Amino acid sequence: MSNGIKTALIIFGVLAVFSAGAVLWGIGQYNKAVAMDEEVRGQWAQVENQLKRRFDLIPNLVETVKGYAKHEKEIFENLAKARTSYFQAGSMQEKAAAAGGLETALSRLLMLQETYPDLKANESYLKLMDSLEGTENRIAVERKRYNDAVQAVNTYRRTVVGRFAAALAGVEAAQYFNLPEGEQQTPKVKFD
Repeated sequence: MSNGIKTALIIFGVLAVFSAGAVLWGIGQYNKAVAMDEEVRGQWAQVENQLKRRFDLIPNLVETVKGYAKHEKEIFENLAKARTSYFQAGSMQEKAAAAGGLETALSRLLMLQETYPDLKANESYLKLMDSLEGTENRIAVERKRYNDAVQAVNTYRRTVVGRFAAALAGVEAAQYFNLPEGEQQTPKVKFD
């Protein structure tokens, strides 16, 4: 075998190894983009699980409070509307907005306990409040995990390699779960 053929084979071998490595690296980046997208979806499902739990607790809490606060009809109507909006929402953003609306109405409902001291002593109410408090904590944890997954996928999509891998895998930018505008302030409740 001549030196020219040996050199050509060595160059061909190096190029083949380099090409194979580049292809494997590219597949790894593609798979990373897909995995990150699935992580966002999975975390959103966990947020929805906890929001559903909250929405399931609300009717029981409302019924308990209704006996004490019959004239607080607006609060109960707002809770019912927020609950309906959540279950009719089609997208993650619509569900997040509905959940934010519920948080406002729910905080007004919880403020009623200051007006009705007997309500605070009611055993059913206390149990529901404990369940709701636990659910709110779970929602906060799952919302943070979801937003962390969103941050990871969005950061990856902004890198040079990630931009191409995400485009190839069809991974879109994810939306953070933020409170809607106007719902970031503490609601004010007035009793006349």
